[in-house]
Amino acid sequence: MINEKMKKLSPSIDEWLKEAKTDPAALQEGMFLVHNGVVRQTPKAKVRQGIDDGSIVTGMEFAYDTAKVDTAIAETYKMDGIFHVRVWLNEGQLELGDDIMYVLLGGDIRPHVVDALQFLVEKIKSECVTEIEQK
Repeated sequence: MINEKMKKLSPSIDEWLKEAKTDPAALQEGMFLVHNGVVRQTPKAKVRQGIDDGSIVTGMEFAYDTAKVDTAIAETYKMDGIFHVRVWLNEGQLELGDDIMYVLLGGDIRPHVVDALQFLVEKIKSECVTEIEQK
């Protein structure tokens, strides 16, 4: 029998924020920022490079390397003003509209949190995950 990964139930961002705000580090945080990546119909090549082959995405096979994600989170905590990092990644066969990823960051000021979000999401997408678009 093949062991196929099944997609997961998405987390509650309300619960994540409640938990983050009860942490003693929350007293240093002036901003929380959430990223929610979802499976879209438009292929990555069209959105990122303007390459339109006329195809549309019908689903995605998604996987990730836990150790690499943990390393990316640890690197993000080393950034200026970042006190809270939480990441959730889906896995398996995803459909259009399914959640791919949630990231919650808490930090002292907006520029630090925005920079950390850009850094972490890019690191996850470029080094930690495998996304295979199905057309």
